[in-house]
Amino acid sequence: MSGPAEKDFPSDFPIKVMGRCASDVRALATEIIERHMGALDEARVRTRTSSDGNFIAVTYCVYAHSRAQLDAVYRELSACKSVLMAL
Repeated sequence: MSGPAEKDFPSDFPIKVMGRCASDVRALATEIIERHMGALDEARVRTRTSSDGNFIAVTYCVYAHSRAQLDAVYRELSACKSVLMAL
């Protein structure tokens, strides 16, 4: 994972999660991210649906305190079967 160096923390950091529209990917990703980052402000979450309506991309702008915290989020998102990709 590329991103800010440890000395750049704490900082705002975007996490993009992609999945199928028919899945519960947004609810699952939100639960995972909140478990590691705390409650999310809905104003810091953006959702886009693909032009064909098959996929959804959710971008969370989180306030990360460390690289280890982000690594834990990405590990859990990657293990979630509804998540096709996490960037």
